[in-house]
Amino acid sequence: MAEQQATTVSSTHKLVVKNIGLMLSGDIERPILEADTLVAIGGRIAAVGRFKDLDTDGADTVVDANGTVLSPGLIDSHVHPVAGDWTPRQNQLGWIDSTMHGGVTTMISAGEVHTPGRPKDIVGLKAMAIYAQRAFTAFRPGGVKIHAGAPVIEPGMVEQDFKDLADAGVKLLGEVGLGGVKDGARAKEMVAWARKYGIQSTIHTGGPSIPGSGLIGADVVLEADTDVVGHINGGHTALPDKEIRCICEGCKRGLELVHNGNERAALYTLRVAREMGELQRIILGTDGPAGSGVQPLGIVRMVSMLSSLGDVPAEVAFCFATGNTARMRSLDCGLIEVGRSADFVFMDKAQHSAGRNFLDSIQLGDLPGIGMIVIDGIVRSGISRNTPPAEKIPSVGH
Repeated sequence: MAEQQATTVSSTHKLVVKNIGLMLSGDIERPILEADTLVAIGGRIAAVGRFKDLDTDGADTVVDANGTVLSPGLIDSHVHPVAGDWTPRQNQLGWIDSTMHGGVTTMISAGEVHTPGRPKDIVGLKAMAIYAQRAFTAFRPGGVKIHAGAPVIEPGMVEQDFKDLADAGVKLLGEVGLGGVKDGARAKEMVAWARKYGIQSTIHTGGPSIPGSGLIGADVVLEADTDVVGHINGGHTALPDKEIRCICEGCKRGLELVHNGNERAALYTLRVAREMGELQRIILGTDGPAGSGVQPLGIVRMVSMLSSLGDVPAEVAFCFATGNTARMRSLDCGLIEVGRSADFVFMDKAQHSAGRNFLDSIQLGDLPGIGMIVIDGIVRSGISRNTPPAEKIPSVGH
């Protein structure tokens, strides 16, 4: 049912969300909006403001937020999908749908590297990338948007290969360094070809994650000049602090912090970015499925950890998982703005949290309770099966 819903959003379907207690914008420059109502038509945000000022008549679906918090749907900037909603890495089914219950509405592949027998010849890796791009465009567990088809570059690729991939619809490179290209000069050339044809790039950072991968240090990261510094806090093993600082100061690219990395290194990176006045560069991922498993709550756990231990206001920490990533990745979601995708997560303070309110509970290190997920203006899930129960939950009418 979820897959059918994902592809049948009526262009006239009108969603009205009223009685929003707190609206998080996803915009780090203005993380909280003074609004209590949102209207979406055809799966896109049409109006944001006060109920009395908006046209709320003729709604197909009305969500009464009941005073809960509305945020843009969370974005996982670093996942490794393989086949549908199954991962051979841990032989688990349903990990994508389960992650949706953690508030994630968009995922970005850093390479389908766990595919059994993954081809490493150029024809094979291109074919696999195109296949994955097509498959995950058509298949959306729980309605989650999965940007996949991220080839791992190998020696021998030429500029025409990147043009071929772009012409076929591929928009991402898998982590540079997971394949045979591990030196900065060769990576720089291929990353430049990818960028020329509109393909975004990321790089493995830190020690080897699995047998066959290797160390990628600051010198290679800076020379390769990918769009995103993938798991700068290691996946799992982090670089020394001086190399992390060197990367932060030596480029202006995205600084990706992942759940499956070194937590201390993540907090160090956050501190350096704040010193530089460049918190807009911080984006979040899980780097799952991986050896440490599947993390359905990985993104909200990162938000809570960075807010509580990194001393970041909770509303800013949520921007790391929404608007920062949307802008870095050129996505049409992640921000509460007219014209953006109507992808939302409704949250509230978890029952019995010591926090005074929702934002305070996050800054104390608690997870939120999720009461509803909306993707493309359609309610995909009610109360999350994975988060602690919320104090307040939204309700649906027509």
